Amino acid sequence: MAHVLRRLLSAGDPSDTVVAAAPPVPPREVFRRFWPYTRGGRRWLVPLVLLSLTAPAVDAAELWLFKLVVDDVLVARELRPFLWIAPVYLGLVLCSGALGFADDVTSTWVGERFLLTLRSDVFRHVQGLSLNFFERRRLGDVLSRITGDVDAVEAFLLSGVADALYYVIRLAVFLGLLFYLRWDLTLLALVVVPLFWGAARHFSRLIKDASRERRRRGGALGAIAEETLGNVVLVQAYNRQAWEAHRFERENAGRFRAAMASARIHAVYEPAVEFVEVTGGLAVLALGTWKLAQGQLTLGGLLVFLALIGKLYSPVHGLSGLGTTFYAASAAAERIIELLDERPQVTEAAGARRLRRARGAVEFDGVWFRYPGTTDWALSDVSFRAAPGQTLALVGASGAGKSTVAKLQLRFYDPDRGAVRLDGTDLRELSLSDVRENVAVVLQETLVFHGTVRDNIAYGRPTATQAEIVAAARAADAHEFVERLPDGYDTLVGQRGRTLSGGQCQRLAIARAMIRDAPVLLLDEPTAGLDAGSARRIMEPLRRLMAGRTTVVISHQLLTVRDATRIVVLDQGRVVEDGAHAELLGHQGPYARLHRLSSGAVLS
Repeated sequence: MAHVLRRLLSAGDPSDTVVAAAPPVPPREVFRRFWPYTRGGRRWLVPLVLLSLTAPAVDAAELWLFKLVVDDVLVARELRPFLWIAPVYLGLVLCSGALGFADDVTSTWVGERFLLTLRSDVFRHVQGLSLNFFERRRLGDVLSRITGDVDAVEAFLLSGVADALYYVIRLAVFLGLLFYLRWDLTLLALVVVPLFWGAARHFSRLIKDASRERRRRGGALGAIAEETLGNVVLVQAYNRQAWEAHRFERENAGRFRAAMASARIHAVYEPAVEFVEVTGGLAVLALGTWKLAQGQLTLGGLLVFLALIGKLYSPVHGLSGLGTTFYAASAAAERIIELLDERPQVTEAAGARRLRRARGAVEFDGVWFRYPGTTDWALSDVSFRAAPGQTLALVGASGAGKSTVAKLQLRFYDPDRGAVRLDGTDLRELSLSDVRENVAVVLQETLVFHGTVRDNIAYGRPTATQAEIVAAARAADAHEFVERLPDGYDTLVGQRGRTLSGGQCQRLAIARAMIRDAPVLLLDEPTAGLDAGSARRIMEPLRRLMAGRTTVVISHQLLTVRDATRIVVLDQGRVVEDGAHAELLGHQGPYARLHRLSSGAVLS
């Protein structure tokens, strides 16, 4: 069976791994990591234990009444005992139903409470990771871990532990009753118990391997689906539907192979355990029949004993099978632990200084930076300064390092050497949330959420009033087109703003920055992707947004650059020119060449 599993899981193209498997984690470590999340529901564990104790006792009482019916009513042909046995039995059935209801509701509450806490904590943790994490991870796989894999952790920790407790209590109750009835038959029944454990130990290891591969493939499916559907315009424009379908089918086939491997293991395991169970039952039946013939056992006693044997083997079977459940769920727990073990590259220093509203002085002082995992410097000894209220323009060809400056300004990364300062203080010494609270951004990629126009503008300041939202929209020249939308400010803009034009989305982004009212404004290619007409239309709202703020403009089109207080020209991560627009044109250097290239397109 093991070699069949290896062959099934190795099929396909091993060189093209969409999502790598998570490192294995011992079960003890899984319990240590996730047990604290049960804190809110632990007080309900005592009622669950009491329910687990009471339910087997009620079952045992029902079986004992069945013995009395056989021996005192059927064999004795006496109806009178039945008159009190029947209502007692009905009462026990009602009691069993009430206990089952209480157990189901309580255990579900505890389990869902655990999931609520863990999933929220995992999501909060992922949101706090640095940008580097999202640039090297497949988003679909991360989403798969936050949703499906978290559910499996609950099965490992709470449901599994509760089931184990339930099985142990049932085993103790029925084993005690069996020894009370016939100790010799009970010992014979226990002979086959080691076979249960042996079978479970062998098959659980195989199931863990299959489950780990199934979880990995599930994460890969989510990654491909998110990537393909998120870029459906590109996929359809280049007629790559068949290629993307092939990628999806390949991972889907891998998941199918893992599921079939797991199914084959279960298909062999279940009959093997059933064979062991039937063997034990037949041995007890043979010895019990002989004792019945010898007059050492009543018919009712034998029937009840056989029924109790079934009740005994059920928890033994369940306990042995919990190993396979634990191993299957631990594959998901490993993926969650790998996620939780990720640490943000950018962290807040202990005792970080709080910064309320900054004056807006921005400074890069001898900054050297390269992205994690790379050898080339993205920025090399970059220095510049923008005083409060000034506009600093960073220009250069694509790949010159302009957007890297924006990432450092927002402290998505920290420089390897040198310092980035706000109001003279190194960003690493300030509260991370305060740093970003003092910066408003209008990015090259216009980020619009699936929500209303109002929601998207207020994202800059959630406490904004309707009047402030409208005022920001007016300042961004967005109010007129918003009013023409079907539901005005309550109009849903669609995922990534697909119901709006690029210029309209950009004006919403400007309104969002307006309402944030931060002292530092970061414009990263604000006119990129817009036609010349749309670019000119957003210039006036951009100027209104820039007024009175320290503005860092990143551009290679030079549309928003001419009026900058200072222009810094970057080339391959280095500052190659520095000065005002007219001054740099007179130098006839790199800036003059960029100006000539773009003047025919956007400058007037």
